[in-house]
Amino acid sequence: MTLEVSTGAVVYRRFNDELQYLLEESTSSHFWGFPKGHVEAGENYEETAEREIREETGLHVHVDTTQFQETDEYPLPNGNQKRTILYLAEVTGDPEITKQDEEISHIGWFNYEDAHTTLTYDSLKVILEKANAYLTAGHDAK
Repeated sequence: MTLEVSTGAVVYRRFNDELQYLLEESTSSHFWGFPKGHVEAGENYEETAEREIREETGLHVHVDTTQFQETDEYPLPNGNQKRTILYLAEVTGDPEITKQDEEISHIGWFNYEDAHTTLTYDSLKVILEKANAYLTAGHDAK
C-alpha cells in the first residue's frame, strides 16, 4: 500500500460581516471540497497548499501551518491510502477567482450553513465545523 499525501486549506474570507468559505467541485469525481493537491518533490506542505490554491483558484494566499491543522485519511479504490492535510488561508476583499477548468467544474464562496450542506463528504463537514469554531472563537490565519 502506498500513502498519497495532499495538502490544501479551508480558504475563507470575512465579507459583508459574514464568514465565507471557498469550495470547489472536482471535474473528475464531481465532489465538493476544499482546494488541495498532491505534494510534489522538494515541496513542504505549506508550499504545496499555496501552489495548489493558486493553480486551482488564481488566488495568492499565505497558509499558516502552525495554528490550525486537520487531517482526512481514507482508502482509495486502487488500494492506496490517501491523507489530506488542511490548514487555514484567509483571503481579504473580493479578489477575482480564476478556476482551473481542467480540474474544477464549479467554484464559489459559501456562508457556513451553505458550505456545510454543499460539502460532499462528512469528514470534510467535520473539518469545516472545526475551522468555523476556530475562526468564530477569534482566531485568524496568520
